[in-house]
Amino acid sequence: MIGTIIGAVLIGLIIGALARLVMPGKQSIGVIMTTVLGAAGSLIGTWLSYKLGYSNENGGFKVIPFLVGIIVAVILIATYLGITGRRRSVR
Repeated sequence: MIGTIIGAVLIGLIIGALARLVMPGKQSIGVIMTTVLGAAGSLIGTWLSYKLGYSNENGGFKVIPFLVGIIVAVILIATYLGITGRRRSVR
């Protein structure tokens, strides 16, 4: 149980970081929100891949759900930035 949670957090961090790397410009969100949005993107992307008919019959690393997870995470981060607005520090 703990291993699954730690794995989900690590995959969320990786997916979120890759999504932010793909997005143009600077995103002013923290590591925790990146991880949460990355984990949500991974979960939704995997679910969507399997609903559209993807099957990993040969085993191994599941590339398609991983890439779809990154795309979904990019959409989630863009939505989050659109809702919260881009915060800028005033000096």
